[in-house]
Amino acid sequence: MTRRYFGTDGIRGRTNSPPMTAEIAMKVGQAAGAHFLRGSHRHRVVIGKDTRLSGYMMESALVAGFTSVGMDVVMVGPMPTPAVAMLTRSMRADLGVMISASHNPFADNGIKLFGPDGYKLSDQDELAIEALLDGTPTLAPAEQIGRARRVEDARGRYIHAAKSTFPEHLRLDGLRVVVDCANGAAYQVAPAALWELGADVIALGVTPDGTNINERTGSTDPAALRAKVLETRADIGIALDGDADRLIVVDERGTIVDGDQLMALIGASWHQRGLLQGGGVVATVMSNLGLERFMTAQGLTLHRTAVGDRYVVEAMRAKGFNVGGEQSGHIIMTDYATTGDGLVAALQVLAALVSDGRPASTLLRQFEPLPQLLKNVRFAGGQPLEDAAVQKAIAGAEERLAGTGRLVIRKSGTEPLIRVMAEGEDEALVGALVEEICQSVRRAAA
Repeated sequence: MTRRYFGTDGIRGRTNSPPMTAEIAMKVGQAAGAHFLRGSHRHRVVIGKDTRLSGYMMESALVAGFTSVGMDVVMVGPMPTPAVAMLTRSMRADLGVMISASHNPFADNGIKLFGPDGYKLSDQDELAIEALLDGTPTLAPAEQIGRARRVEDARGRYIHAAKSTFPEHLRLDGLRVVVDCANGAAYQVAPAALWELGADVIALGVTPDGTNINERTGSTDPAALRAKVLETRADIGIALDGDADRLIVVDERGTIVDGDQLMALIGASWHQRGLLQGGGVVATVMSNLGLERFMTAQGLTLHRTAVGDRYVVEAMRAKGFNVGGEQSGHIIMTDYATTGDGLVAALQVLAALVSDGRPASTLLRQFEPLPQLLKNVRFAGGQPLEDAAVQKAIAGAEERLAGTGRLVIRKSGTEPLIRVMAEGEDEALVGALVEEICQSVRRAAA
């Protein structure tokens, strides 16, 4: 069945344009509420958001939708996506909602839904909700309309949960940490958790104004973090994205460390300590071939999935893995969380740094990555990947890379982009092939 609203990570788009309008948000609340009204108990939904200006509007619309079908609403305010997932479970809620467009610019927004177990919804649940969206909702009788309330201690609950994942025998005393919160959902909780564990914290991206989320800050633009790490001679820098479900690290020399190196570190460390399950790590088709070779050398496997942290989690649950993630910085550890958690992943990295004693530049270089290049081509409409010339360029590139590298061409699930990635042992060849394919896509999209 063709999806009309849900993409690879919930519903997302430019605010005040379909599907990201107040009207549709209210209908999502009614449809999702109706779908999860199961049993005779008083039903409850937890709603969190990031710091976007449009969050107020979307929150109000969702509250109206949920309460109109008889669901009580608990609003927790600006909170990381993994915090909403955690609170959904701990409050015994029937549903969790995060209002966020993650790493996108402030003008975009999105709706992510979690089931009562704290995991993102299955394809079946999303399709069932879509089927209800265009119908007439069954409204609750007047005496059964839901109530809405705000919970003021949600930040403290999440900070406590995040800190509980850090080894009790360790502290961060004497460690200088720069943390960039992207002017997003973690702007209060991440610096507080690090400080409470003893770190000397230097915080960036902690002055949200509704329009500066992800703007020249955070995991998608770590230049400011890198500069601050070098300026302050910090031991390490941590960058989160707008909803704090992904992590990028900068070492003391200013080198940017992506999710592949972090998965290698956590996977190898947990394997040595007897904590790793599944015999390896789950990653997507975008992860570097160097990671795969590193895992093989450790006697472990790298199980690949389609792009999207939800697909990583699904594979982890189905095959018994407890560590997985994406090169972009989603790190999922199901021992601690049901989705990517940038702060919890950072605490695992910091624990390894404190225990090992070596500088971050040494510890976080677990393997030598193969030359890899990713370029995005924006398109207005149509199906440029189906163009015959594009298909010919892709086939030619695959033939030239045979045995020495990989090629991944895909349409973004969150933006109107074609992503072209190649990697191989010959850096010049990789660059040439990516540019050739990008040019053919541009011509087809013109």
